[in-house]
Amino acid sequence: MTEAQTPAPADTAPESPDTTAAPAPPSSPGPEERIATLEAELAEMKDRWLRAEAEVQNVRNRGKDEVEKARNYAVQKFATDMTEVAENLRRGIDLLPRAEEGEAEIIGKMRGGFEGVERFLLQRLETHGVHRKPAEGQPFDPELHQAMSEAPAPEGVEPGTVIQAWTSAWTLNGRLLKPAMVVVAAKG
Repeated sequence: MTEAQTPAPADTAPESPDTTAAPAPPSSPGPEERIATLEAELAEMKDRWLRAEAEVQNVRNRGKDEVEKARNYAVQKFATDMTEVAENLRRGIDLLPRAEEGEAEIIGKMRGGFEGVERFLLQRLETHGVHRKPAEGQPFDPELHQAMSEAPAPEGVEPGTVIQAWTSAWTLNGRLLKPAMVVVAAKG
């Protein structure tokens, strides 16, 4: 064999696949990084879920409060009208002549009938949360009373005391429905 016939060492090497042009796949995160990412996502989802649950509970509570208020105060206009009826009935009873011996029997029966109607009306109103608050002799309370005038304090009466009530105060489930119209003892 001659030199020309002998293959060169580069020519004799077996062909290998091309390894120089292929890009390396992106390195995947390690298990610790993957766990940290998943825990962060879990914490975010848990926070979102808790906030959504809180919002749902708030909506329920607001709805419940609105229904309760509607139930308690839906009759406010009607209750105000009925307090006017009760006030007028009381005025009518007060205008009846005082009971006297020898009066006509019909007058006594009318008085008793009107007073019975008034008691029944007040009981029905109270059953539905409407209460009359007498004002005369009480200290003036701007939450319940509307001062119509002041008058000199009678002897033995503290200034600021209601000395005359034209109407009573009325409340509906603890909320002022109608203030009492009063005359207050003047100070000094």
